[in-house]
Amino acid sequence: MNCIIIDDEATSRAIVSQLCLQVPDLDVIEKFDNAIEALKFLNQHEIDVVFLDIHMPNFSGIDFIKTLKNPPKIILTTSNTKFAIEAYEYESIVDYLVKPITIERFQKSIHKLKNITARTQTNDTVKRENSDLGDLYVNIDRRLIKLKLNEILVIEAKGDYIDIKTEKEVYHVHTSLKKIKEKLPAKTFLQIHRSYIINFTKIIDIEDNSVLIEKKVIPISRSNRPELMRRLNLL
Repeated sequence: MNCIIIDDEATSRAIVSQLCLQVPDLDVIEKFDNAIEALKFLNQHEIDVVFLDIHMPNFSGIDFIKTLKNPPKIILTTSNTKFAIEAYEYESIVDYLVKPITIERFQKSIHKLKNITARTQTNDTVKRENSDLGDLYVNIDRRLIKLKLNEILVIEAKGDYIDIKTEKEVYHVHTSLKKIKEKLPAKTFLQIHRSYIINFTKIIDIEDNSVLIEKKVIPISRSNRPELMRRLNLL
């Protein structure tokens, strides 16, 4: 991972730089004593993480973050804790280190950074795969209708029929849950109840024995819960 350090104090820049040297795959590309020069650098270079002091004259760390359109991951470094609550309003901020920074606390922050980076990469991969899942044709009133697999949210069994809920519409199809399950990619679709198959990537929330997809609450059976939990990328 490439990083830059932004701090108006030379001693603080040196300390963070020394801490970075103790992380084998973390390279300090540049150090800046003001955020303006760092902004110019970021306009021309891709950086994985920024170690950023909040309290700097003229142009603060928060001002710097607000200026960035596509910010890299940011680890804040400061001697003042009063900005902590405001800082975590920004998704790009990974952690908040209070000076003086200990090696133990620094390593914990890097561990958190790596976990977040890994999850982001995994999610990006899943999104790319889901965008090209292919199509499924269903027979409705003697018409073959093409459905994009990545747009399917939930499939519900209703007697001799199933309801296929997509992002735009619900399709009532004369078939069984078992038959359609055989046509779906197992890495994306999961049966969580005898009456429901879900698109695993569309889950918004999980609480107790149910999942939320769009605005629909779907029950999780006891027998299917272990597989659901196994697939979750738990922190």
